[in-house]
Amino acid sequence: MKRLFDIVVAFGALFFLLPLFLLVAVLIKLDSVGPVFFRQTRMGRGFRPFQILKFRTMIDNAKTNGRLITLARDPRITRVGRILRQTKIDELPQLINVFKGEMSLVGPRPEVSRYVQAFQKDYEEILRVRPGMTDLASLKYRNEEAILDNSDNPDEEYVLHVLPDKISLAKDYLRHSSFL
Repeated sequence: MKRLFDIVVAFGALFFLLPLFLLVAVLIKLDSVGPVFFRQTRMGRGFRPFQILKFRTMIDNAKTNGRLITLARDPRITRVGRILRQTKIDELPQLINVFKGEMSLVGPRPEVSRYVQAFQKDYEEILRVRPGMTDLASLKYRNEEAILDNSDNPDEEYVLHVLPDKISLAKDYLRHSSFL
C-alpha cells in the first residue's frame, strides 16, 4: 500500500512541479557552470547503493575541493544553490528516486557509504526499509549546516553527535511507523 501511495504521489508531484523544475534548471545553468543535477551514491534498502538526485547547489567540482559534509558558509555553494538549500527545493528531484522505487516519501534519510560502514550494526536495522525523502531527523536537523558551522570540528561533530541522534530517530521511526 505504501509503495503504491509513493508511486501515485511522486508521479503527480513530478507532473505538477515540472514548470518549477524547468525554472530551477535554467537558474542553475545561468548561475554556474556544470550539470543541473547533483548525483551521489547513497545506501538504500538492503545495503543496495543508488544515485540520489538533487538540484546542484554547489560549484561543479565541489566534491574534489572540500569535505563530505557541507557547512552553512561553505564557499562552494552557489548563489542559486543557497536559495535552493534554504527552501529545500534542491531535494525535489528525489521524487524521481521515489518513483523508481529507490526511496520512499517518508523513511530514514539515506546516508553515504562511509557513514553507513561506520555504523554498520545500526544500519542493518535501518536499511530494512526504503530510505525516505523526509523523516524525523530531517525536521530536527533542518538547519544542520548551521549547527555544524558552529563547531570547531564539524566532521567530528557529525560523527559523534549528529549522526548517532539521526540513527536513534530512524530507529524510533521504524518502531512506530504506520501508513498514516
